[in-house]
Amino acid sequence: MNTEKKVRVRFAPSPTGGLHMGGVRTALFNYLFAKKHGGDFILRIEDTDQNRYVKGAEEYIIESLKWCGIEPNEGVGFGDGPHAPYRQSERKKTGIYEKYAQKLIEAGGAYYAFDTEEELEEMRKRLEVARVVSPQYNHITRMNMRNSLTLSYDEVQKLLDSGVPYVVRLKVPRNEEIRFYDIIRGWIVVNSSTIDDKVLLKSDGMPTYHLAHIVDDIEMQITHVIRGEEWLPSAPAHVLTYKFLGLEQNMPQLAHLPLILKPDGKGKLSKRDTSGLPMFPLNWYDERTGESYVGYKESGFFPEAFINMLALLGWNPGNNQEILSKQELIQLFSLEKVHKAGAKFDPEKTKWFNQQYLRKKDKYELADLLQPILKENNIQAEKNYVAEVCELMKEKAYFVKDIWDMGSYMFVDPDTYDEKVIQKKWNTESQKIIIELLQYLDKTEPFSAEHIHHTFEQFIQQKHKIDYQLLRTCITGVSSGPSLAHIMAVLGKEKVKDRILKVLERVKV
Repeated sequence: MNTEKKVRVRFAPSPTGGLHMGGVRTALFNYLFAKKHGGDFILRIEDTDQNRYVKGAEEYIIESLKWCGIEPNEGVGFGDGPHAPYRQSERKKTGIYEKYAQKLIEAGGAYYAFDTEEELEEMRKRLEVARVVSPQYNHITRMNMRNSLTLSYDEVQKLLDSGVPYVVRLKVPRNEEIRFYDIIRGWIVVNSSTIDDKVLLKSDGMPTYHLAHIVDDIEMQITHVIRGEEWLPSAPAHVLTYKFLGLEQNMPQLAHLPLILKPDGKGKLSKRDTSGLPMFPLNWYDERTGESYVGYKESGFFPEAFINMLALLGWNPGNNQEILSKQELIQLFSLEKVHKAGAKFDPEKTKWFNQQYLRKKDKYELADLLQPILKENNIQAEKNYVAEVCELMKEKAYFVKDIWDMGSYMFVDPDTYDEKVIQKKWNTESQKIIIELLQYLDKTEPFSAEHIHHTFEQFIQQKHKIDYQLLRTCITGVSSGPSLAHIMAVLGKEKVKDRILKVLERVKV
């Protein structure tokens, strides 16, 4: 391939369901590679399988990429470039796929096959009786079937003229070594005897993936094909197709990404193996099964944390850095650093990424993000106060909702108290100490965390003991949390006094 060509990559999903996290990672790696090399990133919709088309799937793909911040600069939903249209169903109308199929037939790289479903089933049964492990339509079996390799030219023309349904199949040579280079995996050598004669053009005139993606990659001047490992077994057939078209030297460079594995590393990750975390970037409703799936967005993940996590599933920057901005990912990304082996999905690490990004956020931004949750709970509070609560709680939070879950007592007076602490520690002596401490706190000015600490020290110097766990429980209702002095400072003196007095009135010795 001419290395001076502008880098052009594509993400080409099928609208047959929700875009899961593996698909997002493929899109992300294409995006990072394009941006790293100043190239183009294209979204192409491969909707050749009309039987599996799912309503809303295309829109879901577009919205998911937008939320993740990995938007293509050309393609469906992102503006037409010089190679529109970008849906294969629309491209079919131009006759482009039939044109290339005809080129392959004329070059001897493909042929017409007129076999009926019944004839194909009979072939499979014959092979099963012969104990063939994987029955295939290939260089051996095709010679006993009804196709343009076994029929005369006149018979073929007669069938074509009379409108008999046919498919176009790739003519895979017998016992030929197919070599190709994968940027991630190095040189790969496959014998053609292991490859079946794949259908390139279906009887309804629609191309299969094996033809359509090659035609579109040629026409759209794609320079690199970065896709999932599941396409690696098909790659030799694709290499042959380029060869038969006389375009082997202009074939895009290939890179097959490793699988995302279950947390235990045993098998490919599925919706059942995420330990309660989502599989999809956004909420997804599967109309075929009637099942609904919660997305990363709706679960409280930040898009930047999500893509940071995905980027490190199978790739690393070559150092120990784990938190990487999108710009840093672009700068450091390289296909040569993508691993061959599968990458284990780690649910706890995934939440950790979100926690790191939450901690980095400004307290006022967090206050804005918390507002919908406060509204749901009928809480009205000044933004400055909410911001201070967010600053107080964010170190232990994984998600914005955790700030409410852990710190609702900052907005609502507790009406229950940790029973174990009260039963164990609330007595005449502790009650007396808290009353005395309350007098000290009443004189604390200003009522800041620093001065509250100083008050505690003064109180202890007077030979008093402070049971901080009991004091915390009196003020918050719970026995653990952030710095007690900081909690008290944010709540304010009057609120702290009121809460302590409320406990003194309600909880009797």
